[in-house]
Amino acid sequence: MRLLTLTALCLFACLTSSRSAEPERRVLIIGIDGCRPDALEAARTPHIDRLIAQGAYFADTDIREPDATDDADTVSGPGWSNLLTGVWPDKHGVLDNKFTEPRYEQYPHLFARVKSQRPAATTASFSTWAPILEKITTQADIGKNFANAEKDYARADREATDACLRQFKEQLPHVTVFYQGQIDEAGHAHGFHPTVPEYIAAIEQVDTNVGDVLKAIDAQPEEVRRELLVIVCTDHGGLGLSHGGGRKESDIRRTFLIVSGARARKGRIDEETWQVDVVATALAHLGIEPPAEWGLDGQPRGLAK
Repeated sequence: MRLLTLTALCLFACLTSSRSAEPERRVLIIGIDGCRPDALEAARTPHIDRLIAQGAYFADTDIREPDATDDADTVSGPGWSNLLTGVWPDKHGVLDNKFTEPRYEQYPHLFARVKSQRPAATTASFSTWAPILEKITTQADIGKNFANAEKDYARADREATDACLRQFKEQLPHVTVFYQGQIDEAGHAHGFHPTVPEYIAAIEQVDTNVGDVLKAIDAQPEEVRRELLVIVCTDHGGLGLSHGGGRKESDIRRTFLIVSGARARKGRIDEETWQVDVVATALAHLGIEPPAEWGLDGQPRGLAK
């Protein structure tokens, strides 16, 4: 009997050790503010192109709920709230950039959802638009914002990139949000259009920053890289020098979604997608089944069966 007990304990220890040795799945969300998909395709973006080649690309992601009746403007507050909570404005309550009555306690950010199921998971947010950290990703274990008084988003984006690189060198969090703001700033200053040189130049600079982040990922062990899902998204497009009041403008409502990694589908996929699909996709990759009471509005997209 003693021998059988010792044998059973040994088998249990081996199984436990094997499970703990399994690589953990991780998610990196790259948020690029104000990037039109047609401009992304016109720019020279070898690093984002690499992510597209290694995953699924959706070029017609809508920023508004089908048949929406809410009063949300087509600006960053509602956009990033859609993308990072997985619900529409009628739930999260953010209608503009004032964040007057957000309902993040009831419909929190992805980090809170993950931590409720995986308390030991690590989360990080690197941004250059203050409300990302101060309003939305408030529960990040590691939270850094690099907005500056001069509104030099190119410099701030680089600082956010460098901070992200330092973190990835030390430890790759389970869920990371990496935000870049200079494309939107270039659109407001020069125009949101693929024929605007300054707008294209900003996209290409962000691609350079993304490339440095990918290099940091390439330095990770192969088993870690295999279990990482990279999601690239944007909050809105633009028309002329603006994007506000664009509920009926396809150049403002139409965005893109990239889902990239070893566990992603491959190729350009002509399916309807919405901003709220980002959280559902991240949770599905992490193996977290969202309870019905979370009230998520999105569906997982671009994941291999």
